[in-house]
Amino acid sequence: MANVLKQQTLDLAADRMSTRHLASNQLRLWLATFAYLLLERVRTPGLRGTELASATAGSVRLQLLKVAAQVTVIVRRGDVQLSSAWPRQEIFRWCHRRRLALPVWSD
Repeated sequence: MANVLKQQTLDLAADRMSTRHLASNQLRLWLATFAYLLLERVRTPGLRGTELASATAGSVRLQLLKVAAQVTVIVRRGDVQLSSAWPRQEIFRWCHRRRLALPVWSD
């Protein structure tokens, strides 16, 4: 549990209180917690068997998700082109394929 709190504090800036209003700071803490949960869901099933499987949330964010991209929006369609000089392309593709293969929850 202590490592989770440390990752949220150091990697996702959960300890930053930007205003004096309680509601604003609470929303910021919720967003940091949600970001950690999303990164955990990417890391646990998606990155199993890779060098990033045991990486911290900040390492996954910096090495896998922080990528230069060009976004083009035409009326109702958006197109994202990732950089071709990105060193972690294969791990990203492998993680994306694994995440698409997981079953979708439906109620």
